Amino acid sequence: MIKFLKISIFTIILIILLIFLILSSIGIKTNKFNNLITKKINQSNEYVDLRLKEITFKIDIKEISLYLETKSPEINYRDVLIPADNLKVYIDFTSLTKSKPKIKKINLSLKDLEAEKIKKLAIIMKPSNFKNLLNSNLESGLISTDLEFYLNENNLLKNLIARGNVSNLKLKILEGIDLNKTNFKFFADQSDILITNLFGELQGITITEGDLKISLDSIISLKSNFLTDIRLNKFLFNKYSKLIPNLKYKKNFENLNANINNTLLLDFDQTFKIKNYEYKSKGKIKNFQLKLEKPLKSDFLESDIKNFKINEAQLEGNFNSKKNNLEISGKYSLNNSKFLDFNLINEFSKKFTDININFDFDKRFSLEVINYEKLKDTIANFSLNFKKAGDKIELKNIRYTENKNLLVFEGIKITNGILIDLKKILVRTYSRNKKNNDFEIIFDKKIKVVGNLYDASNLSKSLSRKEKNNFLNNINKSIDVEFKNIIAPLSENLKNFKLIGDIKQGDFVKITSKGDFGNNKYLDISMKSDKKNKKKYLEIYSDLPQPLLTEYNFFKGLSGGNLFFSSIIETNISTSKLKIENFKVINAPGMVKLLSLADLGGLADLAEGEGLSFDILEINMTKKKNLLELKEIYAVGSSISVLMEGYQDLNGITSLRGTLIPAKTLNKMISKIPVIGEIVIPKEVGEGLFGISFKMKGPPGNIKTTINPIRTITPRFIQKILEKDKKSK
Repeated sequence: MIKFLKISIFTIILIILLIFLILSSIGIKTNKFNNLITKKINQSNEYVDLRLKEITFKIDIKEISLYLETKSPEINYRDVLIPADNLKVYIDFTSLTKSKPKIKKINLSLKDLEAEKIKKLAIIMKPSNFKNLLNSNLESGLISTDLEFYLNENNLLKNLIARGNVSNLKLKILEGIDLNKTNFKFFADQSDILITNLFGELQGITITEGDLKISLDSIISLKSNFLTDIRLNKFLFNKYSKLIPNLKYKKNFENLNANINNTLLLDFDQTFKIKNYEYKSKGKIKNFQLKLEKPLKSDFLESDIKNFKINEAQLEGNFNSKKNNLEISGKYSLNNSKFLDFNLINEFSKKFTDININFDFDKRFSLEVINYEKLKDTIANFSLNFKKAGDKIELKNIRYTENKNLLVFEGIKITNGILIDLKKILVRTYSRNKKNNDFEIIFDKKIKVVGNLYDASNLSKSLSRKEKNNFLNNINKSIDVEFKNIIAPLSENLKNFKLIGDIKQGDFVKITSKGDFGNNKYLDISMKSDKKNKKKYLEIYSDLPQPLLTEYNFFKGLSGGNLFFSSIIETNISTSKLKIENFKVINAPGMVKLLSLADLGGLADLAEGEGLSFDILEINMTKKKNLLELKEIYAVGSSISVLMEGYQDLNGITSLRGTLIPAKTLNKMISKIPVIGEIVIPKEVGEGLFGISFKMKGPPGNIKTTINPIRTITPRFIQKILEKDKKSK
């Protein structure tokens, strides 16, 4: 009996093991559950038409559960044939004994689901934006996936899990830009979508090692990490620039080669509208180039900037819906020259831009107003902090260093292109290893300019090119200037220079100034204003005229004398008079040429040697907008006298015409001889006197001169000579 019992138990165990082996491997084929499965799935979704072939009853060792399996079932969803590979239905077998059998889970394996079928299935997707995205932009691709449907007590869908692969996906991003050759793995349920091993190609951009997580809660969020290898030329960049329609200099783009590590965070509402975003990037810009259609011009630089390059630069950026940060450090080049160091930190949003930049600079750079010049290929350094909010610009600090040279600007504020505030300017420069500037300007309740040394060698040249602008229109302050030493043109030195005055809307309205040239020679400047007639009266007196006249070619070669200048300045016009007394002209190119053309060799030799002496020179002129009208230029000397008139336009083109009388003394003597004097110089003034007429016209450095050696002299000239004789007597 015991033996029989042992054999029975062993047989039962063996049968159970055999059944287990059969169910876990080949299973037991049956058609009894076909109607049950079809009916339950149709109850879950009325749009599903399921047709099953032979079903195999098996056991899942991993889940320790029994299930029904069928190969290649026919599944139609909304008249779309879904390429199913395998279907597993996990049934609660205890429920088979009841009136309502329960399906716990359904596993469905799909293979090579094509893009067109995905578009047709997209009709059930929400939100509609995502459905439209697939229908409009999905062009090709294959999806292989395993779907797990979890049902509740009523056989209704409780949860869905999908995992699988996407291969050869092609998605339209922009017109002419597609995401190609895209492959990735995915996992999805009702709360999350995970994508890993993402690889793809855009035109000029390769995406590798990508991952993506989409959370499908009340706020839909997306997080992605991926690497990009960027190789863009001008043609491809123009396509991508549509994403940033207001991008400055996009037409000047030439190429970009970079490797970037990217992190992207997006928050959407239920309609897939972006609520918040954050994009982080970190990597290297191998090379980047802009070729400017319109070169950048500057009065300070020797040549215009035509192209800009970046090479081997590290990039790190953080861009979000509130503010953005970008930092780039590396090498840059202007006009294909050698590469120099730079660092840029930019914080910006829709409302403001805050930039900190530091860069080395090797181009020739000059500031005429302080006679500073940086030579080409010497390395200087610029650093500045720039902030812009609307029409307001703030330059907190600008610092320029080059060897021992230092320029500092602090607290500059500009609104609508007008200077509102400036805290301080510090200037220390050297010329040929000798200090030529050492002063500072402090803007407080009044403007204070204080220093040991100021180089004004090129000041007149700088002022002569100054164009009218409204940059300083908001400056309304008193000003005190005090320099111990001023380097004036022609190596003259002005000591103990002091100036007090008032500035209204950027212009001087009152000046009292004095300086000492030494040897009892002085410079005096004064200006006063008449508020009633809106006129300003400027007067300048100098015992040394030459330093004030170096910018004007007409006065080249002038030596000695003293100068008096007066001007009445109105809104759009100024009327001025310049008088120089007791001076000589030595080696003046224009004068020597004129005398040589007139075949006055003796006078030409004199002009090149000891010089031509003049008793007086008077110039009456009027300036209207861009035209300087020289109403009268009159000079009287022992060897020659000259009377001229003409103009100079905005481009510096000068036109003069006039009369020159050689040997004024000889003419006087002839006029005193009885009979002959009346013939040569008759009683009717202006007839018969010997003289030379001439014309001079052309741009600076290329003035052409023509003469007519014989001509009667005008009554105006004779009247001037007579007036001068009366004054001398």
